Amino acid sequence: MNIGKKILIADDEPDILEILQFNLQAEGYQVFTAKNGNDAIEKAKMVQPDLIVLDIMMPIKNGIEVCDELRRLPAFQKTLIIFLTAMSDDGTEVKGLESGADDFIIKPIRPKVLVSKINALFRRVPKDPSNLLTIGDLQIDREKYNVTYQNQDIILARKEFELLSLLTSKPGKVFLRNEILSTIWGTEVIVGDRTIDVHIRKIRQKLNLDCITTVKGVGYKFELS
Repeated sequence: MNIGKKILIADDEPDILEILQFNLQAEGYQVFTAKNGNDAIEKAKMVQPDLIVLDIMMPIKNGIEVCDELRRLPAFQKTLIIFLTAMSDDGTEVKGLESGADDFIIKPIRPKVLVSKINALFRRVPKDPSNLLTIGDLQIDREKYNVTYQNQDIILARKEFELLSLLTSKPGKVFLRNEILSTIWGTEVIVGDRTIDVHIRKIRQKLNLDCITTVKGVGYKFELS
C-alpha cells in the first residue's frame, strides 16, 4: 500500500541513512537521502516527497531551519515532517513544533519504531476531504488544504490546518484535549498537552482573529463573531 509514496531522509550520518533507507524500502516506500540541510532543501524541491525525516543537528542548516524554510513554501504545506534528535529537552521540541513538525524520534533510532510512526502518520487523513467549509469570511478547503480569510490566503502547517479544521467542524463545541490529541495525532503518536498549545498559538497568530477560546482545564472551542 506504500508503493508510490516518497520519503526523503536527511542526516549527516551515512550509517543512519543506510539503515533507514533499507527499512523503509522494505515497506514499499520510495526513499531519497540528503546529507546536510542545503542538500535536503534541494532534494525536497526536486523530489516533492510525501514525508521528510530531518535530523535536527545537521551541518550547514539544521533540521529546524530546513523545516521552517520548507513550510514557508506552498508546495510543502501538506508534507509530513518527522525530526530525528538526540536532544529530549522541551525547548527543542517546542521549536520543532513551531517550525511545523508532525512528530519526533529520539536517537538512538529504532528503525521499526520509525517505520511504525511513518505508517501511522500516513493513516491520519482528514475526514470529508472534499468538503468546503465557510464560516463568515473564513473559508476552509479540506481537499486543497487552503484557508482564506476575507479573500486573503492563510498559510498553515499540516497539523495546524487539521486542528483548525476539527475545531471549525462544530463551532461552539468544546473539544477536549484528549479528543484533540487522538483525532489529530492518533493513539500511536506520543505527544503532550503542550503540543496542542503550541499549535493553537500559531493558528491564532496566523489568523489574527479572536476565534479560538481556551476552556481552562478542559479544551478549546471555535467561535467566529
